[in-house]
Amino acid sequence: MRTELHVPSDLKFLSIVENWLLGSLEVELGDHVDWTRQSNRLRLVLVEAYSNVVRHAHKDQPALPVLIRLELQERDIALELWDHGTGYDVATYTEPTPELMQEGGYGWLILNRLMDRVEYQLQVDGLNCLKMEASLPESV
Repeated sequence: MRTELHVPSDLKFLSIVENWLLGSLEVELGDHVDWTRQSNRLRLVLVEAYSNVVRHAHKDQPALPVLIRLELQERDIALELWDHGTGYDVATYTEPTPELMQEGGYGWLILNRLMDRVEYQLQVDGLNCLKMEASLPESV
């Protein structure tokens, strides 16, 4: 299954984005995965990624669209978020440490802990692409 969503860069669309992703996956996966656990995981990943695009990449530009693509093959998920921002150099990222009590910088850490593979490409045909992949465990 392949589907995509074009949505404005505004957090008021967050519930629409969540419903699209989780609804699409639930229809396809049914009882093949522990849906409660996996939906919470994927909701957090999507909220973190989409809100970062809105707040950082498209800051103060709600008319800029965000393209979200979802591909599902059996239980393997590929989720892409495409933005029009200037981009972020992940090579400059330093993982937050608890003793510093940082307010930000946790997004990349969260995405990498919850997904099997995360990659970020700057300026692919004028857009940036955050691609996340995970293989969902079968329901027991």
